[in-house]
Amino acid sequence: MSATTAANLRHDWTLNEVKALFEQPFNDLLFQAQSVHRAHFDPNRVQVSTLLSIKTGACPEDCKYCPQSGHYNTGLEKEKLLEVQKVLEAAAEAKAIGSTRFCMGAAWKHPSAKDMPYVLKMVEGVKALGLETCMTLGKLDKEQTQALAAAGLDYYNHNLDTSPEFYGNIITTRTYGERLETLAYVRDSGMKICSGGILGMGESLDDRAGLLIQLANLPEHPESVPINMLVKVKGTPLADEQDVDPFDFIRMLAVARIMMPQSHVRLSAGREAMNEQMQALAFFAGANSIFYGEKLLTTANPQANKDMELFARLGIKPEEREEHADEVHQAAIEQALVEQRDSKLFYNAAV
Repeated sequence: MSATTAANLRHDWTLNEVKALFEQPFNDLLFQAQSVHRAHFDPNRVQVSTLLSIKTGACPEDCKYCPQSGHYNTGLEKEKLLEVQKVLEAAAEAKAIGSTRFCMGAAWKHPSAKDMPYVLKMVEGVKALGLETCMTLGKLDKEQTQALAAAGLDYYNHNLDTSPEFYGNIITTRTYGERLETLAYVRDSGMKICSGGILGMGESLDDRAGLLIQLANLPEHPESVPINMLVKVKGTPLADEQDVDPFDFIRMLAVARIMMPQSHVRLSAGREAMNEQMQALAFFAGANSIFYGEKLLTTANPQANKDMELFARLGIKPEEREEHADEVHQAAIEQALVEQRDSKLFYNAAV
């Protein structure tokens, strides 16, 4: 099967075709994925993002993998919505250690009307720092999506998690159709899509292929495709699931790269459990985005200095983005901080 060209992105993948990719000899699959990767990206650049939980715990959704769900007792301490000022300080720190995108996640089924003004201020403030902005807030309606786009949100993360067929075994409080509807609203608003899934929840090979088919057969491929390895948390229904075979995980990354050649494929949750050799193989398979920092929402993530040490050993550099002059950045930062300094943007989002 020849590498997909930029002029011939496919949106008509079938289950048999995708399973055939998965079932190739490992070396053949990686060679194909690396060939596709080099046709579209610098193979020695990785996009670096930082993720901050802006509101933790007490989520009404029942996602069986998630320690933030209010349905399970995982010992996670509930937190209020962060002050806008604290979010901007965290974003400035992320930029200082090399991140180009700042992602903000809230444990909500959907943002309420009273939440939105604070969320929009966060987007505007982080954007003013010269960072790309990303949020994950749950289900959105059309008006909320348009407001986020107008505030300057670049990416919206809304994972499909798994195949439509397996989805009901993992989540019952939101339908697959609702997830696809939110993605459609995001695309229509002009924002970019970040959407992927999780391996290790008891899904079959058909389910893994089915997830990638749902993503690749969207009218436009997601710009960012996070592939997560389940982080098993005591107290959640999936705490005792079997570990994902490392080679199966690398196969998932490689097939995602082949099917969505222009998308950033993100090596996401679960990276703490991966040794350096597995991470290096992941980059070879086409992963070219990571979350960077010591915490990924509520679970551990490799420390930033370890990431940079690994990058140096592999000859990888963080992907750069076009930025304004430093003095323009500094003026924007100072203005954003002055505007937020005295505002009382702190309230209990769980109420």
